[in-house]
Amino acid sequence: MIKTAMQPFITGRVGDFIDDLETLVNIDSSSDNIPGIAAVAGFLGKRLEAIGFAVSLERVGGRGVPCLHARNGPEGRPFDILFLGHMDTVFPTGEVDRRPFNTDGDRATGPGVCDMKGGLLVALHVLEALSHAGVLNQLTIGVCFNGDEEVGSVSSRAWIEDHARNSQRVFVFEPCRPGHRFVLQRKGGGGFTIKAIGRSAHAGVEPEKGANAAVEIAHQVVAIQRFNNHAAAGISAHVTVIGGGEKTNIIPDQARASVDIRVGRKSEVAPVEAFFKSLPEHTHVPGVTLSVSGGVNRPPMEADDRTLELWKVIKEKAAGMGMTIESIATGGCSDGNFSSALGVPTIDGMGPVGGNAHGQDEYVELGSVIPQIQLIASVCKVIAQEKA
Repeated sequence: MIKTAMQPFITGRVGDFIDDLETLVNIDSSSDNIPGIAAVAGFLGKRLEAIGFAVSLERVGGRGVPCLHARNGPEGRPFDILFLGHMDTVFPTGEVDRRPFNTDGDRATGPGVCDMKGGLLVALHVLEALSHAGVLNQLTIGVCFNGDEEVGSVSSRAWIEDHARNSQRVFVFEPCRPGHRFVLQRKGGGGFTIKAIGRSAHAGVEPEKGANAAVEIAHQVVAIQRFNNHAAAGISAHVTVIGGGEKTNIIPDQARASVDIRVGRKSEVAPVEAFFKSLPEHTHVPGVTLSVSGGVNRPPMEADDRTLELWKVIKEKAAGMGMTIESIATGGCSDGNFSSALGVPTIDGMGPVGGNAHGQDEYVELGSVIPQIQLIASVCKVIAQEKA
């Protein structure tokens, strides 16, 4: 159990947590809002510095995406735990003015309240509790909060992977699912864009002179659905966007389709990519050519033996606190996919319990906050004791 000095510190800060959550949620920080993301980083960085972390705001990629990095041990020393999270949200600038942070009974709402500003604050409050109890100085902890997770972590992926390679284990502070369900497995994901180039012609006067790109895309959609229906259980391929043509009386010379891809295992990536790369060899409309771009850009998050050992520790500590927790697999991706694919034990869903992420009714269960902070702090203490 958490020692006495830590328990009242955590339970006595419910109001502080809610105040912090209101502050962060009421900062617009969509993935394209660089100043907003930097403001979130500034709030968190100041608090981390106050408990002894060396903090840096790094700008990664061509857009200069703000990424917050902090550590409490000497440079170069491996992290006992890497705390991973993201500061961007899916909501556009101006969303906070329309529906700011609010509480109604046990629920808090607002843009990004569970995905994942609540998780960022669980991470922060865990570290502050560990510092208060004198446990933090027994651990080397890294903090990586990026600013482009909601758009695929394109700029920050290498940055995340560099720090994950230097870590013994990773905690990802995406929301915990209702019923205190943590995430041990996530599908990998990506996408393909299929473009058809044909030949335009007058649809009424001489359609035979055209090569209909839209009809070709229709054939490819059917082929993709057949692949989806017969693929391995962990694979899904869904056409999500289709476009083409300009006017109703012109045979379209261009059309395109976008496809969302999910894979459950690393072994499924190769057959998926081989199928899509083969599509230009199997056209149906004479005179139309196809091009395919894209791929699986997030590897699957799979629970290996070391991850399951870490999960066992978490589950035992939860039971000792009177908590019933479960683990699940999900089709959604997170930055935990990257750390897991490197072979680093990764546990996701370490944020507060919440739901309806990316929706107008996104929420956090405020009653889950203190138990979650207590549980994670308790697990960190176990890790510190194992080092002693």
